Amino acid sequence: MNWQNAITDYLQYCRIERGLSDNSISSYEQDLNRLMVWSEHLSSGQVPLSIDQENLTQFVRNSASELSPRSQNRLLSSLRGFFSYLVFEGYRKDNPIELIESARVGRKLPKTLSTGEIDRLIAAIDLSHPQGERNRAIMELLYGCGLRVSELTQLRISDLFFEEGFIKVSGKGNKERLVPIGPNTIKYVKIYQDQVRVHQQIDPGYSDTLFLNRRGKGLSRAMIFTLTRQLAERAGIDKTISPHTFRHSFATHLLENGADLRAIQQMLGHESITTTEIYTHIDTTYLTEVINRFHPRKSS
Repeated sequence: MNWQNAITDYLQYCRIERGLSDNSISSYEQDLNRLMVWSEHLSSGQVPLSIDQENLTQFVRNSASELSPRSQNRLLSSLRGFFSYLVFEGYRKDNPIELIESARVGRKLPKTLSTGEIDRLIAAIDLSHPQGERNRAIMELLYGCGLRVSELTQLRISDLFFEEGFIKVSGKGNKERLVPIGPNTIKYVKIYQDQVRVHQQIDPGYSDTLFLNRRGKGLSRAMIFTLTRQLAERAGIDKTISPHTFRHSFATHLLENGADLRAIQQMLGHESITTTEIYTHIDTTYLTEVINRFHPRKSS
């Protein structure tokens, strides 16, 4: 089995059996192609079934000079999955990547907005503009439901269950989940639907897509990023933010107000509670308030 055949088979397995997203598969392909090119220059001519831990350690060390610690760990994850697949299919007896240690990555806390900053950002939307009501509904949904930007752009009208108080979201790997939506968010989405979208000329392929551009087609991720940056600048918010900042803020504010971490995990669509703990960090101001309010020796 040569590299190309093994990589093709593995990516097909990831797509069909594991249901991974195109972005994940593209990342795996990039990492595995890097290994294939490197192995072809070895004098021993290593192939997927014979390459050993020593060669793979050398490959990872060589790659470390070009990659950040996070990218190194993604590379290791790609290799680990690939060789686990070869073991699972009976092509190899061992996974040579298992004993190679991951790079140490410092815990980077996500940036968030305060509730006041979110109010200022939404207030900066020009509602007299033809896309004003749409933009307000977008921002309310990002913060009100903690959606990823790709989940928002893919949201369909048939995914909205307002009477039940839920929306159906298609997350990573096309995994669907139900996310609660509050009355305030519903109000602004319905204003956009009933007063703006209903008057648009819609491209036939996007009749069920909720958020549309001026040409009646779906919005791109880049458009949402641009909109967020423009609103932050207009609101005078001196932070580098993205649509994902609303997701961080959604989770952080829920946690600060007493929401259960498991419930937040389910709403965000995280497989691991560890991921939720990173996303829903508690800022130092809140911690100081907790000490000042509850510690028995808070005052002299």
